[in-house]
Amino acid sequence: MSVLCRAGIVLFFFCLCGVFPSPSPAADPVVEKIRKAYEGIQDIKGSFVQKSVLKDLGRTDTFRGTFMIAMPSRMRWHYRGEDAGQQTEVIIHGDEMIIYQKKEKQAFRGRFDRETYGQAPIALLSGLGNLEKEFEISVKNGRLMLKPKKPMGNVVSLEIVPSDGAFPIASLGITDRHGNRIDITFRDVSLNTGLAESAFEFTLPKGASMYENK
Repeated sequence: MSVLCRAGIVLFFFCLCGVFPSPSPAADPVVEKIRKAYEGIQDIKGSFVQKSVLKDLGRTDTFRGTFMIAMPSRMRWHYRGEDAGQQTEVIIHGDEMIIYQKKEKQAFRGRFDRETYGQAPIALLSGLGNLEKEFEISVKNGRLMLKPKKPMGNVVSLEIVPSDGAFPIASLGITDRHGNRIDITFRDVSLNTGLAESAFEFTLPKGASMYENK
């Protein structure tokens, strides 16, 4: 996988747009629904479609995959690109992140924190239960428009499209400071299925190499 292609996968995403009107969001029913839903979530799994618009390159990349999250800090997702051999896994456990590229037979281990949300967009899902603490919130056409109160790497804004289902988020849009945009649509989401800790363990495949990102 080329550097640019890899950047299209892990860019933020993230892993975020424009004008933020100023209604009072604290009483908004969408904010309250998300807060209440997250109070009862122990784990989440499902599938997704991610479209990454890379402004400077003038192209759009589409990825599909599956994801798992065990609150509060274990995550794993699997990307499949348009090329059948283009597969990437991202595993997060606490403050550690591993990115494994199957075709290249290589993995990268590094630190995960607020500055790396741009490399791990779906990881934002684990922290959306306390929107008022992390974001300035406004509501526009039934969607939540969020601006991080503290720096999140290159992420400048997020847009949440609410869902009518038990999991309250249908899609997540992220815009970065370079004008790149990532939209992730979630599908077939299940909650509290009792994901085992082993589901988040990573074993380096035979013949693959591990590189440490300091």
